[in-house]
Amino acid sequence: MKSVRRRAVFTAGLAVGSLMLSACVTGGGGGDSTGKSTDGKLSGKITFQTWNLKNDKFTSYFNDLIAAFEKAHPGTDITWVDQPAEGYQDKLSADAAAGSLPDVVDMGPEAAYTLAQAGVLLDLNKADAKAKGKYLGKAWQAMTFKGLGGGTYGYPWYLNTGPSFFNKALFKKCGLNPDKLPANYDELFDQAETMAEKCSDTMMIARMPAIETFGEYGVPLMDERGEKFTYNDAKGVEYVERFRKLYDKKGMDEEALNNLQTKEVEEFKAGRLAYLPGSSYTLGDLKATAPDIYKNLGIGPRISNSAPNMYIESLVVNAGSKNQSLAVAFAKYVTNSANQLAFAKKASVFPSSAGTLDDPYFTKDDGDPATKVRLESTDQVKKAVVWWPPAFSGAADSQTLREQIAQALLGKKSVKKALDESVRYSNERLDANK
Repeated sequence: MKSVRRRAVFTAGLAVGSLMLSACVTGGGGGDSTGKSTDGKLSGKITFQTWNLKNDKFTSYFNDLIAAFEKAHPGTDITWVDQPAEGYQDKLSADAAAGSLPDVVDMGPEAAYTLAQAGVLLDLNKADAKAKGKYLGKAWQAMTFKGLGGGTYGYPWYLNTGPSFFNKALFKKCGLNPDKLPANYDELFDQAETMAEKCSDTMMIARMPAIETFGEYGVPLMDERGEKFTYNDAKGVEYVERFRKLYDKKGMDEEALNNLQTKEVEEFKAGRLAYLPGSSYTLGDLKATAPDIYKNLGIGPRISNSAPNMYIESLVVNAGSKNQSLAVAFAKYVTNSANQLAFAKKASVFPSSAGTLDDPYFTKDDGDPATKVRLESTDQVKKAVVWWPPAFSGAADSQTLREQIAQALLGKKSVKKALDESVRYSNERLDANK
């Protein structure tokens, strides 16, 4: 469960772009045949890699999943390997550079973009174009990279988004109406400023803007061709100016300039933060670990001025797999509707396969608060967009963006100059990796 949560709120970059990967596209971690026997049936071995999912919650699921596939396809052998959450991106880098990337690999769009750029991943638009109709259009699109000629480099697997959570007790304490929770960024900032004026020991917002929240605010993140970043336009400046104004009014403290999502959750659970962007499993976590906060919990839609953000995880196929037919077949099997539904129920995420969100699990209200959150989040998924551009590096670009905005909030430079420098860095890095 830990890695599923990490992916819902944190997207790390892949430092593989600087490596000479294009010369290392051979291999495949375990494939040993063409994938089909002489009679056309699947055969042989492949390696399937997940990200921190081999634990008490998911091990039996994957063991049963693999066993069912092998039973349906005698002569196949799927080796499941799992990598820990920490250092996963570095592991992908090293394996890709060494030509030992597994045949089927669990990753998000950012990592996939960099590996696809180096020629390491299979382009499904060429290898399996008919698969497109089996997934939600926006999920398929999230794995389709304009900057790489429009190729699609992963079978969509699961999605995550969620509502906003509010501490209604802090709303009352700080002169706000707990029955009028903010639903967009304008309302959020206005109420955050009121809270700053009325209370010195609480905050509405405790984290810096991120690239996906720029998208939610309505900022154009890249040009139409997906080749240049553009989040330094007037709308982007307007967005960051709201943070600067709030910081000047002491509605954000200096620690917030460096906070990541884990610190934000800690502050909310401690009763010092009034707003927490969450996901479908946040309600259960708060009920179990912060019962006093849970008693005063308000729940609303994810804050956005445009479409709400969502995150996506996919299964990619190593372009150099020695058993590509089997790798493709297994990736499609893991991400088919029945298996996506089963995994979604177990992991508190949302399926990306076409039609699966119409299942009663995502549409029928049984009166349970957790079900209500799930149903509301399902409606949100149908409207949501994967705002994070796959070409935007979680490690390099995100850090630069955060540092530049921090300097603007501290008064060391203008917001416009800070965003110009961040965009310049992102575009130079993008050009260097072409």
